[in-house]
Amino acid sequence: MKKIFFLLLAFAAVAFAAETNNLVEQEAMNTWIKAFSVLAAGLGLGVAALGGAIGMGSTAAATIAGTARNPGLAGKLMTTMFIALAMIEAQVIYALVIALIALYANPFIKFIPAAS
Repeated sequence: MKKIFFLLLAFAAVAFAAETNNLVEQEAMNTWIKAFSVLAAGLGLGVAALGGAIGMGSTAAATIAGTARNPGLAGKLMTTMFIALAMIEAQVIYALVIALIALYANPFIKFIPAAS
């Protein structure tokens, strides 16, 4: 996993570090930044969804186990579970918002130097 991370980091360094006055090269840098933004959005949202699914599964399993041990607390456990599920889902929605910002309102595009 570390190798993949460092490989992506090296590619990002190439995309962000180059400076040029050539319009063709600027468009190439713009394309690289957009491509890495799509990759980061997809991977980030995938990891967030995976983490959210694992967290929701653990929450549901714990609630079912608690209800099986003490059926009298089923109402309180269900209420607590729904609050926990909402908080878990909120984290996934935050990742979605960040991914959409990276895709459509990319803050890194403005750092490409203008042709002179």
